Amino acid sequence: MDWFAKHLLAWFQQHGRKDLPWQANINPYRVWVSEIMLQQTQVATVIGYYQRFMQRFPDVPSLAQAEIDEVLHLWTGLGYYARGRNLHKSAQIILAEHNGQLPRDQQQLEALPGIGRSTAGAIRAISMDQRGVILDGNVKRVLARFHAVEGHYSQAAVSKALWQLAEKHTPDQSVAAYTQGIMDLGATVCLRSRANCQVCPLRKRCLALATDRVAELPTKKKSAPKPVRQARFFIVSLPDQQILLEQRPQSGIWGGLWNPPERPTQTSTESFLQSQGIHVNDVLQQRDGPPFRHTFSHFHLDIQPTYISLKRRPNMLQEGEQRWVSLTRLRDSDEAIGLSAAALRLLKEH
Repeated sequence: MDWFAKHLLAWFQQHGRKDLPWQANINPYRVWVSEIMLQQTQVATVIGYYQRFMQRFPDVPSLAQAEIDEVLHLWTGLGYYARGRNLHKSAQIILAEHNGQLPRDQQQLEALPGIGRSTAGAIRAISMDQRGVILDGNVKRVLARFHAVEGHYSQAAVSKALWQLAEKHTPDQSVAAYTQGIMDLGATVCLRSRANCQVCPLRKRCLALATDRVAELPTKKKSAPKPVRQARFFIVSLPDQQILLEQRPQSGIWGGLWNPPERPTQTSTESFLQSQGIHVNDVLQQRDGPPFRHTFSHFHLDIQPTYISLKRRPNMLQEGEQRWVSLTRLRDSDEAIGLSAAALRLLKEH
């Protein structure tokens, strides 16, 4: 065990986080779900979602046998919904091909939808007592600073160098504690901004600290401005507070989620009503809500809401793609469907 691992483990024993929900009753399934939820999401945000998810889906069979709508319902608001869809797909594969048990082999784990090299390493290290190597965002930052690795992670040479360093420092013993420790160090001490170097157990040999480059490393990616798209959402309601929703295709943005009907921004209310077979005389009231911007990882979506209140329910549903849903049941989370963050905002402002 090298100097890096020894000092990190000593720090973790005294200062590491040991009371997170996924650190209790550890098994491969619980660790897998937590690792997927923690991808690109803060611990504080994940905790509540994880607890509700595990209460409903405590094991692989319960997740595999569930409807995808219910899975996405419990994912609503967590973002990056492909993670939830991949969890569901993987659970079905694990049940069908691995007797309901996550495989112990690195390659077999990586073959499952949504599980990459680092996630597979974390599952093996934390829950299987194997030497798994991880390289999530926190670990990349710790290693890039400690070794003064220049260049952005997206560069193949930089990624390769960081994986080699991760392999080098991962010990053969106490690998679960080491894995949790290096993630905790990045999450609580070696922060992206305002790193607390004075309490870092690795400060004596950290090259970024020695050369006063902590703020410069890891190298930031030069990003181009995000493109802007526009759309109009029609929030159609009935007197009994039923709302018209459409299900998105399973692939792509908001895959499988339910939204108010989305149309090109130039779509008029009259043409939308006509396309839905709704007579203009059935409209009780209509208004445009304040526009707002919803940001994805790779583009901005400028949303113009149009609220339409109908006098009566029209006969216009496209079966399987549209449905009327009680706004009260949605607000009380009694309706087991997945909603996008934009849909939640649109319905909240209804």
